[in-house]
Amino acid sequence: MNSSEWLLRSVQSVSKGLKLKRNEVGAINLKSGEKSRPMAPVAPPMAEPALPPASATAGIITKNGRSTRERLKAVLKHKEEALSPRVLRRTLVELQSVVDSQVSEVEGGRRASNIAIWYASATPEQRRDAWLLMSEQFAPNAEKVKAARDHYEASLGTPEEGQAEIRLRRAFVSPRTRLLQRFSAFPEGMRFLVDMRAELLPHLKTEKRLLALDSELENLFSTWFDVAFLELRRISWDSPASLIEKLIKYEAVHAIKSWADVKNRLDSDRRCYGFFHPHLPDEPLIFVEVALVDELATAITPLLDELAAASDLGKATTAIFYSISSTQTGLRGVSFGDSLIKRVVETLRAEFPRLKVFSTLSPMPGFRAWLAKQAGAMIDQLSDKERQSLGRFLEVQPPTPAAFLAAADKVQQLDEKSPVRRMLMHCAASYLGRQFDNGRPLDAVARFHLSNGARVERLNWAGDMSAKGLKQSYGLMVNYLYDLKRLDKYRGLMAQGKIPVAPKVEDLYI
Repeated sequence: MNSSEWLLRSVQSVSKGLKLKRNEVGAINLKSGEKSRPMAPVAPPMAEPALPPASATAGIITKNGRSTRERLKAVLKHKEEALSPRVLRRTLVELQSVVDSQVSEVEGGRRASNIAIWYASATPEQRRDAWLLMSEQFAPNAEKVKAARDHYEASLGTPEEGQAEIRLRRAFVSPRTRLLQRFSAFPEGMRFLVDMRAELLPHLKTEKRLLALDSELENLFSTWFDVAFLELRRISWDSPASLIEKLIKYEAVHAIKSWADVKNRLDSDRRCYGFFHPHLPDEPLIFVEVALVDELATAITPLLDELAAASDLGKATTAIFYSISSTQTGLRGVSFGDSLIKRVVETLRAEFPRLKVFSTLSPMPGFRAWLAKQAGAMIDQLSDKERQSLGRFLEVQPPTPAAFLAAADKVQQLDEKSPVRRMLMHCAASYLGRQFDNGRPLDAVARFHLSNGARVERLNWAGDMSAKGLKQSYGLMVNYLYDLKRLDKYRGLMAQGKIPVAPKVEDLYI
């Protein structure tokens, strides 16, 4: 798709939902609910803002209550609404004052910080009203978009096309963008916005009116948290205690149980790295834990053994990425895991030239839930001989999904020749190598590593026999291999809808 087609399609898509016309007005002090809570004045009181024409909100979804436009015109509030129409109007004025074109960035940031102070003590329902105002009342100007679109279409193929394109792109920039940018201007503004989005995300499934605000935040975060602005830092036992405490808090793969546990993970034969942003200097955005060993790891227990002696770094040939944890829910959709792994690999190779193998030891968090639904279909794929063997072991002919799943729950009792164990390995291989969701690998962890250029290298029986490991995947774990010479090749396969899988895993397919 060329630039012209992209712009026209974008205009058509946005124009359908844009029905709001902005009015720039002054600001008055924001109030929480019916009880006034004075804030630092930002402008003298003015009349209530003029509202958009009725036709301007025809496309707003109202199934979850009145739209903000309806509420702004009303006199009385409904029972389920947090802010009365009067206070909602004042709140809108306060938000509009932040993007007043006549004030400086510094003053706009100060006004935004005042709103953040109010927000900190607001109820969840009041915060939701603030989100709705940001989402519904700060959309791009529909008339400007239409005029810019008409001008652009008329200019196609003429010397004016470039200038018309610039005008069209500017018309798409919403007051919401400027509003959020000014929130980022004060010292704690970035933290405020990230936390606000984390609070907002759970409401998106039931409140579609917030999607515009969420999308705007995600787009801005993708720019503000670009890897070019992130610093890779090693986290060691000598790091500040507050930072190590955050490592303990945010570890999402293998919970850290004690200070002895975390000290083991930061020992001489281990490395831990995180990405940090200048506006969140003491907060790792994502971190990875690495074990330096002499072979591919098959189980997590030896790596977490606090009593085990440190490995000889002089013999280390393999780096095992055994935990990667994102820390900020509000940055969901912002991808920097790929860059983190690349930067860590470069750093490790510079420090340890003998390292040749870079692999993960990863969980399969969705396997058990998937198998509970697909066990019957997997049994049907067995040959007659395999099905009979499984049935004899289960003492049920033909074998049923319920009997198979019940036997699978006793993984500790299954020896290498057990048909149930073989069946679990068959199913796991299919789950990782053949199952898709909207064209992407079904398993979330697989999706992350495979999209970064890794391949499914090996399945490990009894890789994680903890309660969590058994609950997620019957104790199975998987190695994803980062072959530095074939990353682009494997990405290419993924683009073709083919999951890169090592021959030993392919052999497990039914």
